[in-house]
Amino acid sequence: MDFKNLKFTKEHEWVRVDGDEATIGITDFAAGELGDIVYVELPKVGANVTAMQSMGTIEAVKTVADLFAPVSGVVTAINGALEQGPDLVNTDPFGDGWFVRVKISNRKELDGLMDHAAYQAMIGK
Repeated sequence: MDFKNLKFTKEHEWVRVDGDEATIGITDFAAGELGDIVYVELPKVGANVTAMQSMGTIEAVKTVADLFAPVSGVVTAINGALEQGPDLVNTDPFGDGWFVRVKISNRKELDGLMDHAAYQAMIGK
C-alpha cells in the first residue's frame, strides 16, 4: 500500500484525494481496535457532510463508533458492497473497505490532516 497519497485524522479516518474528490475510509488500526465490523451506516449520496462532524456509524461486535468526515463536501458515492459485507472494512480497510466519496468543498481542510508518518507516530508505531 502506498501511503504517501493518503491523509489521516486523529479519529483514524483516511482520505485519498483524486482531483476534487476524496475517498474516505478508516485505518487498519481503527478496524483492529473496533473488532469484527457487522454493520455500517453511511450518509446518502447527495448529502452534505461537514469536516470533523459525524457522517455515519460503524457497528462492531463490541461497540458502535462514529464515522467522522475528514473534509466538508457533498457525498458523490457510497460503497454499497459494505451493505452485504461490512467485514470488508476489517479485511481491506484501505481498498475495498472504503466508505464514501465526497466532492471537496474546501481544500484547505486537507492541510489540517496528518501524513502517514505523523499518523504512525500518533498511534505509537
